[in-house]
Amino acid sequence: MKQAFYKYQGAGNDFILIDNRLQQFNHQQPELIAGLCNRRFGIGGDGIMFLQLKEAFDFEMVYYNADGKPSSMCGNGGRCIVAFAKFLGLIEKETNFLAVDGPHYATISESGDWVSLQMINVETIKHDGNAFVLNTGSPHYVELVEDLEHKNVYRDGFAIRNNSVYQQDGINVNFIEPMNDGYFVRTFERGVENETYACGTGVTAVALAMAKHQNKTGAVFTPIKVLGGNLSVKFNYDGTVFTDIFLEGPAKQVFSGEIEI
Repeated sequence: MKQAFYKYQGAGNDFILIDNRLQQFNHQQPELIAGLCNRRFGIGGDGIMFLQLKEAFDFEMVYYNADGKPSSMCGNGGRCIVAFAKFLGLIEKETNFLAVDGPHYATISESGDWVSLQMINVETIKHDGNAFVLNTGSPHYVELVEDLEHKNVYRDGFAIRNNSVYQQDGINVNFIEPMNDGYFVRTFERGVENETYACGTGVTAVALAMAKHQNKTGAVFTPIKVLGGNLSVKFNYDGTVFTDIFLEGPAKQVFSGEIEI
């Protein structure tokens, strides 16, 4: 069978999007999903998403990592599926959809290529040595480093993700360095098991961890530079809970096609 697909990217974080409103694609096939995400033998992507109908919501986001396994929340993926929903005519300027970590609200520009996605509230930030550990829909490790441009992110991220503390469940590893009024971030992602050009839940984790580290409260805006471009995170922090968290950035359709399944 031939399957239509669309390729989207958000700051270089790239995804395969499939319209599965008619439930014609059985996506509970890890080997098939991993094959589609393979950059040499398939379409290629950091992950794959299925847009499905869900009662009381505009749509449901079903996301798999590039290894074919179901994933926790993907922030840039969430922004890309909002752009996809607008492309399909399901939404116009705003949406409420369901993801694995619960309901999400988002707004989208008239042009359809800039998305502001509300993330879950965050209360708990732990420490692992000098690093910060928190969950922004996916688990993240955040470490301040120097000379990030030349850091071996694959080697060092792989070592942390696979150490005795995190090996079983995995964790996304973010190395960060202050830049202008924000941060430069590079991320090793579990499920992809490599460095990616951007990670939405990762830059969200960075912004929150640094706000707590610097005792910033009230309305906070944090610009973030990643390998694939620029993102930003805005939120409110009362010293205890982070609320009204929005991940903002580009979400663009790159190409579309058909593949034999």
